[in-house]
Amino acid sequence: MTPHLRWRSPGWLSLLALLASCSGTPQHPAPPVSAAPAIARPAPSPAPPAALPAPPPRASGTVPTPAELAAIPDAVPRVEPRAALGNPPFYDVAGKRYFVLASAEGYKERGVASWYGPTFHEKNASNGDAYDMYAMSAAHKTLPLPAYVRVTNLANGRSVVVRVNDRGPFVGTRLIDLSYTAAWKLDMLRQGTAFVEIEAIVPGSLAAAAAGVTPTAPTTIAATATLYIQAGAFGVEDNARRLADRLRAAGIGEVALRAPSGNSRLWRVRVGPVADVAAYDRVITQLQGLGVEGRLASD
Repeated sequence: MTPHLRWRSPGWLSLLALLASCSGTPQHPAPPVSAAPAIARPAPSPAPPAALPAPPPRASGTVPTPAELAAIPDAVPRVEPRAALGNPPFYDVAGKRYFVLASAEGYKERGVASWYGPTFHEKNASNGDAYDMYAMSAAHKTLPLPAYVRVTNLANGRSVVVRVNDRGPFVGTRLIDLSYTAAWKLDMLRQGTAFVEIEAIVPGSLAAAAAGVTPTAPTTIAATATLYIQAGAFGVEDNARRLADRLRAAGIGEVALRAPSGNSRLWRVRVGPVADVAAYDRVITQLQGLGVEGRLASD
């Protein structure tokens, strides 16, 4: 199953109608099929596909060459009004409620990125834009639309700036869905997923000044060599030890306790290191079964 496909089930029809009428948050459209169109896409296969799907032509009738993809500039952060579509206070998908952030200021998180492409090309995004797989854009569950973020592939240090104008992904551990071009620049198309760091860039903020707001080719920073799953952080050592013991008793693999360091006074419970997205998905599922929410972390 390739990263641009979706889960299709007739049970999604009523959910789609509810979202359209109550949340004002349109989802990525799917092409007509015998079953109802789906809202969420499945987790991409951990195994690289034999070949990438052929991308559709642009309006000019041509398909971009690698050199042309490389020349597509990053999104340029600029002040934009909050979109009338796609920004309800909250919305529900598959029994989970998502609260849309009032602002992207200060947002920074690590997690798993996926990408979506030909199946959704030129379909409506959640904010009303037509999705362009060749533009530098992305989908996110809670950031206000539109928003601008820098996305860094933690495996190779490649970094791009994209404009968030869509909602999703809603399956598994996925944190952000990138356009075809953004994924190509981060060198994650064939694998389908990658560990990334996302940092919001708000025009006029200190973060924007530090990140730069001019079009650039993909920049490269130091890649993160070792990644873990943080299962909890506690101000009291005994509480951290109790969680660590509970995870070990449940058969969770390498569980370690990290003592406070630097300016932090927290005891952290970590699992790992995790070698790849498949291992991350497996551990996160185990933790969720214990009622524990894990997050990606590094040294």
